[in-house]
Amino acid sequence: MNSSDSLNHDSMRVDKWLWAARFFKTRSIAKTAIEGGKVHHEGERVKVSKEIRIGMELTIQQGFDKKTVVIKALSAKRGGAPQAQLLYEETPTSIARRELISSQRKLNNLARPDHRPNKKDRRQINKFKQENNFSDDWLDYTN
Repeated sequence: MNSSDSLNHDSMRVDKWLWAARFFKTRSIAKTAIEGGKVHHEGERVKVSKEIRIGMELTIQQGFDKKTVVIKALSAKRGGAPQAQLLYEETPTSIARRELISSQRKLNNLARPDHRPNKKDRRQINKFKQENNFSDDWLDYTN
């Protein structure tokens, strides 16, 4: 058995760690996200083969969420969610930022009407527009 076969966990590839920490379902999805610029270390994009160590801080973007995590442990095996959560700790500023953005998204959704306008509603909208001289060419006057 050579030294590369031994379980040396002082550093490991970032794609493997992201998979083990359950940020991504497969290593190939983790690789695609890294190549797409969704994972950063110290404000710089990382490469798939980047060696990470305990104490490093990564910024990971998944959909709308952008998490900043500090690596607490390394694992080459993918375990359950409780074990995966022991591998990292999200920073307090990251948690606060995500909660703020999430609440703003929820407030934006409240501004939407509950349903599409039906025929009667559309007639009322058109009548209102005609009575108040609203038309599509009002944009010409704003320039």
